[in-house]
Formats: sequence, structure tokens, C-alpha cells
Amino acid sequence: MISQRLQRIVLAQLELEAWDLQDGSTAGTVPGWDSLSHARIIAAVEDEYGVRFKTREIMQLDNLGQLQALVNRATA
Repeated sequence: MISQRLQRIVLAQLELEAWDLQDGSTAGTVPGWDSLSHARIIAAVEDEYGVRFKTREIMQLDNLGQLQALVNRATA
């Protein structure tokens, strides 16, 4: 399940007031999510949680559920 904190970050970077973000949400299913906004989302998540992801980890992400799992591992 996507945390409220992660949802807030993603929505802010996409400049959306509200959107039903789910584990399976991908760039293709959320308005305004392109490669540039994806980079901004990752940078904002890293800043918010005080973590740094490896490029390999980022490249393997397919959806928000996987990003949440990556955040959970990095902050455990």
C-alpha cells in the first residue's frame, strides 16, 4: 500500500491536487508523469526520506508499489 507521505510527494511533483494512486500505478496511468517528472519524483523521494537509490534500483521500478517497497527497504 502506498503511504500518504509517498502519495503527497508524487502528487506534488506532478502538480496534481488529487489522484487515486495505487500500488500498480505507473507513468502511463497518471497524468503528467513523463521522464522528467519521474526524475523529479525520485529526487524528491530521496530528499524527503534522506536516502539515495542506486541507478540500477531506479531502473528496475515498474510501479509505485515497487517504489514504496524500495523506500521501505532503504529506511528500515
